[in-house]
Amino acid sequence: MIDDPLGPLDPDFAAAFERDMSRPPCQLYLISPLDVAGAFPDRLARALDAAPVAAFQFRVKDIDQHAAARLAEPLQRVCADREVAFIVNDSVSLAKRLGADGVHLGQEDGDAREARTILGPGVQIGVTCHDSRHLAMEAGEAGADYVAFGSFYPTTTKEVSHHPEPVILSWWSALFELPSVAIGGITPANAAPLVKAGADFIAVSGAVWNGDEAAAVRAFAAVLAEG
Repeated sequence: MIDDPLGPLDPDFAAAFERDMSRPPCQLYLISPLDVAGAFPDRLARALDAAPVAAFQFRVKDIDQHAAARLAEPLQRVCADREVAFIVNDSVSLAKRLGADGVHLGQEDGDAREARTILGPGVQIGVTCHDSRHLAMEAGEAGADYVAFGSFYPTTTKEVSHHPEPVILSWWSALFELPSVAIGGITPANAAPLVKAGADFIAVSGAVWNGDEAAAVRAFAAVLAEG
């Protein structure tokens, strides 16, 4: 856990918290598997056609930018055809090259201010904030468009060492208009507490791509519809 200078959160706050219904309903944010070659564009289209999806994050590792761009372009077209935001993970330069709708930055991937200077005012910038209110507030001050907290549940998608409680979503949404994204091991079976706690988006990967993507997206949509 990151040493948060703001101190611990009162867990009773989450229990008493009621989701602010004046905020937009919680939406689905898909994150790609690492392998997006072959028939994956067809799988993405099938997922996006199954139920509403707000954004898709292109996340690949250990390949050069030229190869990444070749993989990204058909996926970007699938998203554009359905008016789904196409977000690039980690790389401001790749986001600029592709003319992506946004970029998602980890804590080691650069500053939101620098990304804004490079990408311009119309591009969405998200920042990973782990379990830290302090990092989230810094990201907001730097001009981020959303902050991401997690991992809320165990996940095999990536190695994680930060495990916030849902109360951080309640605290954030009670104080700030900036959207929050909940991430990490989220499935249709465990998403509801995060929605109730105040998440504006739930980000999912394995729960969709490790099986029938269309069925999974519909299952998530049913959870989100219950609010």
